[in-house]
Amino acid sequence: MDLNKSILFGQAVNQAYAIGPNDLTNRAGTVFSIGGANYETVTSIYANDLSTDMSPEAGKQRVSIGLILQAAGAGDVVIAIRGTEGWREWIHDAQFLLVPCTFMPSAGNAEDGFTDMYNSLRTGVDASALTVTQALQKNPFKRPVTSLTICGHSLGGALVTLLALDVSVNTNFTPSVYTYASRRTGDPQFVRTYNHCVPDTTRIANRLDVVPNLPFPPLYDHVLGEFPLNPVKVTVIPPSITPLVKPEIPCLHFLTTYLHLLTQLTGGAVTDLAPNCKP
Repeated sequence: MDLNKSILFGQAVNQAYAIGPNDLTNRAGTVFSIGGANYETVTSIYANDLSTDMSPEAGKQRVSIGLILQAAGAGDVVIAIRGTEGWREWIHDAQFLLVPCTFMPSAGNAEDGFTDMYNSLRTGVDASALTVTQALQKNPFKRPVTSLTICGHSLGGALVTLLALDVSVNTNFTPSVYTYASRRTGDPQFVRTYNHCVPDTTRIANRLDVVPNLPFPPLYDHVLGEFPLNPVKVTVIPPSITPLVKPEIPCLHFLTTYLHLLTQLTGGAVTDLAPNCKP
C-alpha cells in the first residue's frame, strides 16, 4: 500500500467532513489544499441521510455527503465521501437486511440501508439531479481525466464500495479505491463481483474498531485489499502494551484516528488525534 496516497485521500475525505451535513451550498469552484496540492471542486454530492431503527425519519433528510474534486492544472479526479452522524445508531440497528444490487442485479445483494442511501446520491440537492455515475459520463471536468480515485470513511466507505462497482461496470473509468473503517457492504456474491471488477482497492481498518466488523458474516463479507492498523504498540523486551489512542468506540473509529495511525507509519509528521482521544 502507498502510505502517502492513503493519507492524501484520507485528507480529501476530511474536506467532505469539514462541510456540515446541513450545509447544502454546492462548493463547485471552491479550491481546497489537500496534502500540499490544490484541488478544485467540480460539484458537491448530496444524499438522503441514513435511516436506522432508532431514527427512521433521518432517511427523509437531505444532507451534504461528499465532493468531486480535480487537481488544479492536472487530470487527477478524486471523489470523497464522508460518514454519517448516525453511525452509532447503525451499530445498534437490529436488522441488516440484504436487497439486490440495483445497478447490477447479477452482482448479488447489498445492505438495504446502504443501498437506499446510495440510490439517493446526486450531484445536486434536488432528487432529479444527476447521479454521480451519470455526472462522470457527462464529463464535467476542465481537463482530461488521467486518474479516478474514490475514497470514503465509515458509512462513506460502504457508499464508495457501491459507487466504485457502479462506475467500473457502467462507465469507461477504472477507479482506484481507498476506504477507511468501511463496514461490510454486501453478500459473498457481491464481494466476488466487486473483487473482479475493482481490484485496485485498499481497505484500511483499525483492528480494534468495531464498525468494520459489522454486519456479521456469513451473510456479509468484506471486499479485498485489507490494510490493518494497530492502535496499540507492543514491545517484547520488556513486555508491554501501550495504547496509541484511547480505547473507546468513537475514538477508535474517527477518521482523525486513522490518519494519526497512518502518519505514524511514515516516520514523518504525525497528525493529531481528537483532543478527547489521546491515551
